[in-house]
Amino acid sequence: MLTWQDILEFAHNGNPTPPRRVEKTPLEWQRELAQDTFYVTRQKGTERPHSSDSCTLFEPGKYACVCCDNLLFDADEKFDSGTGWPSFTQPSSAESIAYIADTSHGMQRIEAICNVCDAHLGHVFPDGPPPSGLRYCMNAVAMKKCD
Repeated sequence: MLTWQDILEFAHNGNPTPPRRVEKTPLEWQRELAQDTFYVTRQKGTERPHSSDSCTLFEPGKYACVCCDNLLFDADEKFDSGTGWPSFTQPSSAESIAYIADTSHGMQRIEAICNVCDAHLGHVFPDGPPPSGLRYCMNAVAMKKCD
């Protein structure tokens, strides 16, 4: 189980080795992705809170990166954070997500990106439920549900 200390260590000292890499030009991504998905995943945007029904759906299954199919989360780790974005307590594996210190917007946060294709997914915070205490606050358009 990853802890906040693990996340900080990754963000400041290097991320886990990805299982594979997917690299495309910005134009290739733009041609493949819907406009809102491109904005969030490739331009580090944020979707509006409560803009997806993904926050309130708690069906079994898995969530993968919409850009490269990298497995990100299991629905068993999903919880209702009340923030307006889908939230999880743990990634599917330590290698699925990379972490970057983010000081934009006058805040100190940890950005969570897909470790395979560098898609912006959201941020991770140390205010989640036990036992990990982590809250992966993800953009719904950055993920797709797979069974």
